[in-house]
Amino acid sequence: MTLTFWDERFAGEGYRYGQLPNPFVADQAHLIAPGGKVLSIGDGEGRNGVWLAEQGFATTSQDGSAVAQDKAKRMAAERGVPLDTVFSDLTTWDWPKDRFDGVVCVFVHFRPERRVAVHRHMLAALKPGGLILMEVFHPDHLGLPGGPPEREMLYDAAMLRDDFAAAEILLLEEARSFVPRDSFQKGEAVLTRLVARRR
Repeated sequence: MTLTFWDERFAGEGYRYGQLPNPFVADQAHLIAPGGKVLSIGDGEGRNGVWLAEQGFATTSQDGSAVAQDKAKRMAAERGVPLDTVFSDLTTWDWPKDRFDGVVCVFVHFRPERRVAVHRHMLAALKPGGLILMEVFHPDHLGLPGGPPEREMLYDAAMLRDDFAAAEILLLEEARSFVPRDSFQKGEAVLTRLVARRR
């Protein structure tokens, strides 16, 4: 999907994916070092990045849509929290190394030829002991509302276990859930979830 696609999706005053944080992120964020530096990739309109900043994390919100990032900045300003933003394409970004205590990845999907490299960059961006929190769509989600329309862009547990083999896997599960109605991706969802620590 092009950056223009995402600018068009995020256009308008409303928040396409709501303003509440992803429930998995909200449930697992306490594992990240208190007050630590957190990178939220594909953060869109800022629902996760702003919430993390509210929890006291020094948060960097990355996205490939300038429209979405403007809305993330607006949300952060309205809530009175600092939020650094980075406008970039994750496949060509000069990723930071050894910088973050946590990397959050929610519904960020790539084709196989790019997925492995992005996941390696995510791990390298962490300080030793830092955590990745990831929730993505499982291949069985294909045909349900939301998520990529191509099976090769959907991730199962075995795929993530291989991609993050260099990390310590703390949690890896496949689950059925429900995406709240304040989200564009509302309805039943089949998900893969990962918590991994950089060694």
